[in-house]
Amino acid sequence: MKPTMMKRNSFWLALSLVLMVVSSLVASAVQTNGYTVTVKNMSWETASGESMSALLYKPNGVSADHKAPAIVVSHGWWNNKEMQDANYVELARRGYVVLSIDMYGHGDSDYLTSDITLGGTGMYDAVKLIADLPYVDASKIGVSGHSNGARAANFSVAIDNAAEKPLIAAVFLVDNDPVYTDATNDNAYFNLYGTRDTGLVADQYDEFFFRSYSAEGAVLTPPREYIGTPNAQSFLHYGTDPKDISDVREAGTFYTDGASGAIRVVFTPPQTHPWGTISKGTVADQLDFFDKAFGAPTAIDSGSQVWQIKETFTTLGLIGFAIFLLAFARTLLSTRAFAGLKLEAPMAVAPNTRAGLGWFWGAMVVSALVSGISYVVMSNTPWIQGISFNFLPTIFTQGAVFFIAFWAAVNGLAAILIMAISYLLFGRKNGMSPRALGLLPGWRKVGLAAALAVVTVAAAYGIVFFFSWLLNTDFRFWTIAVKDFGADKLWIALLYVPFFLVYFVANSVAINVFNRFTLRGKEWLNTLVLALVNALAPIVLVVAQYVTFFVTGYTIPNFGGIFSIWLFPVIVILAATAVLSRKLYRITGNPYIGGFISATVVTLIAVSNTLTVIY
Repeated sequence: MKPTMMKRNSFWLALSLVLMVVSSLVASAVQTNGYTVTVKNMSWETASGESMSALLYKPNGVSADHKAPAIVVSHGWWNNKEMQDANYVELARRGYVVLSIDMYGHGDSDYLTSDITLGGTGMYDAVKLIADLPYVDASKIGVSGHSNGARAANFSVAIDNAAEKPLIAAVFLVDNDPVYTDATNDNAYFNLYGTRDTGLVADQYDEFFFRSYSAEGAVLTPPREYIGTPNAQSFLHYGTDPKDISDVREAGTFYTDGASGAIRVVFTPPQTHPWGTISKGTVADQLDFFDKAFGAPTAIDSGSQVWQIKETFTTLGLIGFAIFLLAFARTLLSTRAFAGLKLEAPMAVAPNTRAGLGWFWGAMVVSALVSGISYVVMSNTPWIQGISFNFLPTIFTQGAVFFIAFWAAVNGLAAILIMAISYLLFGRKNGMSPRALGLLPGWRKVGLAAALAVVTVAAAYGIVFFFSWLLNTDFRFWTIAVKDFGADKLWIALLYVPFFLVYFVANSVAINVFNRFTLRGKEWLNTLVLALVNALAPIVLVVAQYVTFFVTGYTIPNFGGIFSIWLFPVIVILAATAVLSRKLYRITGNPYIGGFISATVVTLIAVSNTLTVIY
C-alpha cells in the first residue's frame, strides 16, 4: 500500500481497537452497576447429570445476614445467556441475585438430548443451585424466560409441583403461552401455577403464540385479540373454566386471589416476538411484576433503565470488530508473509457500457429473485424442515444453521451459473479476462488468501476472547452477536463452513470480478448498490411478512414466523460482507480473501449462537 493508504489504514485499525476497548469497558461498567454487582461466569454439573453454563449477578451488599430474592432468567430457542442482558442488568441493579442460564443445548451448556424437559431444560436445575446459595432468600425465588425460555419455566413449575419442597415462588412468562389445561384430566382447565405469583407478556404481534384454535386446529383469533380469549381469561381467573367466569379481566391490571393472595397479570404490548428481548416496556413490566411479588431490595422506578447504554456500546464494539477484520487484513498485506497478495496499484475499474449495465441490472434482479424464491421454497420443504428443526437425526446437529447455510450454498451455486452465462453470452465477446481480474490467481495465491483469512479471524476472535475472560463482555446488537465459544464449536463449524464458502466466495467473485465498474462515475455507489442487492431479498421478505402481520393480524400463509426472524441478522451480514470483499479486492485483485474471511466469521457467529441437539 502507498504511504497515504497505510496511514489511512492505521487510523481505521486504531479506531477499531478503540471501539472494542471502549465497548467492553462501558458494557462492563453498566452490567456491574458501576462495579457494585459482581459477575461470575459459572459452569457446574447439575442434579440432572448435565453440565450447565450461566452468568451469576450478585449485588455486593447481599450476604448470609442480608439475603436477597433471586431470579433465574432464560433466553429462547437458538440463543444464549447473554440475550437476557436487559433483564439481568436491571434486576441486579435493583438488588436481586440473578442467574442467566444457557439452557441445555445452548451456549456452553451440554447439548440437548431428546428429553427437552430434563431439569426443566436446565432451568429447574439452576433453581436448585440458586436455592442453596447462602445469600439467597429461598422463599423468594422467581423464574423468567423468553419464548422457549418461558416453556422451560412451565416445565420447571411442573417439576416443582411434584417436589417434596417447592422452590419457585413467582413466574414471569415472556412470549410463550402459559399452561391452561391438564393433559392428564381430559384437557380440563386448571391452575398449574397454584399460589405462585404469575405474570405474562403476550405480544399482539407474536409470530408463534397466543392464538385460539378450533377443535379441528383452525386458527380462530390472532394474538392481538388474546386478552379476550377463554385461555387468557382462565389464566387471569386462576384456572377457572371459562364457562364459569362471569367477569372479563383486562390487560395490564394486577389481580390478586382472595384466598392465597397470588398475583396474576397479563401485559399485551403491540410488538413482535423477538422484540420482547430488547423492549423497554417488557423489561419495565417484568420489574414491576417482581417488585409486586417480592419487593425490590433497591427501589428504582421501572422506567429508569440503563441496559440500553450497554446495548449501544456492544453495538459499537460489533462495528469495531467488523472494521478490524478489514483493517487488520490490509495491515497483513504489508508483511513479508502476505506481501505477494498486494497489488502495486489498486485494481482499476472497468469502463461501463449500456449493454454492460443491462447485464449488471439483469443479473442483480435474477439473483434477488433466486434468493427470495429459494428461501420460501426451502421453508416449505419437509425434509429441510426436518433437519432445520432437528426432527430428523442427521450429522447436522444445529438445524437452524443448516437451513441458512444450505440456502447460502444454493444461492452460491446460482451465482456461479449466472456468472457463467454472463461470461459466455457477454463478457467473453467484450474482452473480459477472468484470469486478469483475479478469478484464476493460481493455487499459491488462493492458499495465501486462506492463510490470511485464518490469521485475521484468529486475531479478531482473540480480542473477543480476551474481553470475555477479563470483563464478561462480548460484541452484539439484538440478534447479531460475536462471542467466545468452546473448542467443540470449531468441530461443529467444520460441518457448515463448506456451505458458507460456496456462497461467500461465489458472491465475492460476482461482486468484484464480474461487476468491477462504477455507477455514475462513483465506485462507492456501485459498492452500495451491490451491498443492498445482496440483502434485497431478505429485506423484501421481512417487510412483506410484517406488513401483512400488522394489517391482518396473521403472518403470511405458508411462511412461518421463524423464517422471517432468522433473516434479521442475515440482512446486516450480507450487506457488510459485500463491502468487506469489495475493499479487499481493490488492493489485492484477489476475490478469495474476502470470501474466506466472510465465510469463516459467519460460520463462527452462527454455530456459537444457536441450539445443538444430539440424538
